Amino acid sequence: MDAKIAVVIPARYGSTRFPGKPLHPIAGKPLLQHVWERCLRARGIASVIIATDDTRIAECATRFGADVAMTSPSHPSGTDRCAEVARKLRSHSHIINVQGDEPLIDPLLIARLARTLASNPAVPMITAATPFKPSEDIQHPNSVKVVLDRQSDALYFSRSPIPFVRDATAPVRHLRHLGIYGYSRKFLLSFVRWKPGALERAESLEQLRALENGARIRVVLTESVSVGVDSPADLAIAEKLLRS
Repeated sequence: MDAKIAVVIPARYGSTRFPGKPLHPIAGKPLLQHVWERCLRARGIASVIIATDDTRIAECATRFGADVAMTSPSHPSGTDRCAEVARKLRSHSHIINVQGDEPLIDPLLIARLARTLASNPAVPMITAATPFKPSEDIQHPNSVKVVLDRQSDALYFSRSPIPFVRDATAPVRHLRHLGIYGYSRKFLLSFVRWKPGALERAESLEQLRALENGARIRVVLTESVSVGVDSPADLAIAEKLLRS
């Protein structure tokens, strides 16, 4: 079967730091609409679907023309929400999970992930990373770090700086993980059935579940970094970039 790839955008209304975030207007449109429109621009994508458990989000997304899938309100994560949608997408081979608070997500990055997945059947899961800039704080636990092997597969993800640089002459780049994921459909449906392991619980990083179970995660390096909207304070930055 030829690769048929869907982008699923999980969106929930109840955010602790920013309730109603997906519907908040930014540069003249709901935040979620910006995400959806950028996903539509990615080449190689067969379907773009917004997955939500909230009728307010569903009604808004339907008005701006999106395909919407209503999902269970009991999902602990966006990945579980994507998996519920994936179960019904029997004709699709791969799923890309784009967070619903990334109004500046790069369509070219989505297309690269899709292309890499489609051309590498042995790769069940993919994500992205970017080199830390000198001005960025690699110590901050909210900036997740990743180290790679020579095939660009992830060795480990951590909230701590990795690797520890004892030899300053070593040619090491610190890489910041970006929160976009792609999966083969078969792998995603298996992944959400696995129980979180000790490393995932310790770091509170869901992707470690794949590594703890021996799965490969291919990491695409990019210079394109989206500005996520985690709180109302991020809106002004994102809006300025969107209008420019």
